[in-house]
Amino acid sequence: MAEVDVNLDHVIPTTIIPTYWAKLLVAFVSFVCFAHSYDGDFVFDDSEAIVNNKDLRAETPLGDLWHHDFWGSKLSSNTSHKSYRPLTVLTFRINYYLSGGFHPVSFHMVNILLHCSISVLMVDVFSILFGGLQYTSKGRRLNLAPKSSLLAALFFAVHPVHTECVAGIVGRADLLGALFFLLSFLGYCHAFRENNKEGAQFSTFWVLLSILLSAVAMLCKEQGITVLGFNAVFDALVISKLNILEIVQKVRHKDKSLENIGWLKNGGLLFRLILLFSGGATILYVRWRIMGTGPPAFTEVDNPASFAESMFVRAINYNYYYSLNAWLLLCPWWLCFDWSMGCIPLIKSVSDWRIIALAALWFCLIGLICQALCSEDSHKRRILTLGLGFLIIPFLPASNLFFRVGFVVAERVIYLPSVGYCMLLTYGFGILTKHTKKKKLIAATVIGILLINMVRCITRCSQWRNEDLLFRSALSVCPLNAKVHYNVGKNLADKGDQTAAIRYYREAVRLNPKYVHAMNNLGNILKERNELQEAEELLSLAVQIQPDFAAAWMNLGIVQNSMRRFGEAEQSYRTAIKYRRKYPDCYYNLGRLNSFSSLKMPCILCGTCDHLIHR
Repeated sequence: MAEVDVNLDHVIPTTIIPTYWAKLLVAFVSFVCFAHSYDGDFVFDDSEAIVNNKDLRAETPLGDLWHHDFWGSKLSSNTSHKSYRPLTVLTFRINYYLSGGFHPVSFHMVNILLHCSISVLMVDVFSILFGGLQYTSKGRRLNLAPKSSLLAALFFAVHPVHTECVAGIVGRADLLGALFFLLSFLGYCHAFRENNKEGAQFSTFWVLLSILLSAVAMLCKEQGITVLGFNAVFDALVISKLNILEIVQKVRHKDKSLENIGWLKNGGLLFRLILLFSGGATILYVRWRIMGTGPPAFTEVDNPASFAESMFVRAINYNYYYSLNAWLLLCPWWLCFDWSMGCIPLIKSVSDWRIIALAALWFCLIGLICQALCSEDSHKRRILTLGLGFLIIPFLPASNLFFRVGFVVAERVIYLPSVGYCMLLTYGFGILTKHTKKKKLIAATVIGILLINMVRCITRCSQWRNEDLLFRSALSVCPLNAKVHYNVGKNLADKGDQTAAIRYYREAVRLNPKYVHAMNNLGNILKERNELQEAEELLSLAVQIQPDFAAAWMNLGIVQNSMRRFGEAEQSYRTAIKYRRKYPDCYYNLGRLNSFSSLKMPCILCGTCDHLIHR
């Protein structure tokens, strides 16, 4: 890669420091931000993905990891979410083996170190993106880190929206996916490193290695495959120096000089794009075959907009979700562990004031795209195009454009897109500094943003330390989220505070009248308090809404048994067993019911009357 001039560096009011000092600074700052999460508990999804995941246990064959989803279910199962991340699960298994069990400290430390490593790697990545990773004619890198890349890497390291990925152990999938995404990109850039004339020659080995790393990234998190798209954009616009606007104009005017464009003559770009496309298509096909060639099954509460009958309602709400993701990058103050269950009511008409957010988002995006395409400044065009590329391309799998996703907004999916945001933010500060004499004020603003974000990271890590703090922190952010109230109520019930738990369960059912798990838990508490009539009504409604809800059927049977309606109780128990064959508690309750009512019937376990059924 040829030696280039860093346009931003001469206007950013800081000193240039050696690369290793820049990386040490970024590593230290990122560690300070998230170190407070090191001794947190397993919270939220950690229980299902780690504590209850049999794939982490030594008795489970390693080969099962390649046939199970992220949560330990068989990919062929109808209930599987099809999240295929065997390499991430493998790291959890190694954690479990090395720490001798489920000790969260070791799991958290790996996440923290991964984020620090990614942040350090961002110094080199941003240097390439900004055009400032300088080489001598012999291909040796200079030992000074550009100021722009250091500042952008610091913005990335301290961004509070990353807290979910770092403090939540299941966020390791996003961290590993991002790590191999960046390594794939750097490997692709390495294919051109030894050449003085950009794009004319390249190493096929490094291109193929980049494709392999993209496959590794996808086996950590599905989002990782998008690196191939970004590599293609980088190749076309930076390596091959294509000017999209110029080409469009020549095509429109049928300009014969179009035939003399270098990439058409030597075919190098075309060959590399074919390699990237073929590699990506092969990886996706194999992935599709492994997951059983069927999409995951999500419910309306997971992503209500995707179930709307009107295409207009779907489109307008998808765009509103995009604007919310953009707002989380701009102002990461309102953070929540879950944004589903009515947290974000659907926009159903153009009179809804939230339409303003959509207009603002597209006004900014269209403005940036026009600047990227029409600017005569090649350096400005490079930064804006690559910044937008990093902002948009990794986000595409979560956009609902190609397939339905199982969430409304998820902070973890903008871990990689935040790279593009940090790049654009750094460029924006560079432009402000260039056109104002108050450089000290700009520098103070930058330092202020970094410090505020660091404090916010530390505060948010504190909230992720245990489920009680995490769930309660969401009450002020998403008061309409039934799942938040349900989780707070469940924690209170586990602590024995049934009165407070009932209040939160009732609110969850009020916000979502079809929330069967809240109905089941509320009915269970009312049963223990001998409020049998209301408990029966709730549990009966729950099984009407979800007929295969085995736990609700069993609890309904217990209530009916307490009301001395033994025949109905027996039928409820048997229905529960029908939907869950391995259900020891239900077998025990049915056995007691049969023994107390002196009914002469074969034992449902062994087919004889000679065995009692013990719990």
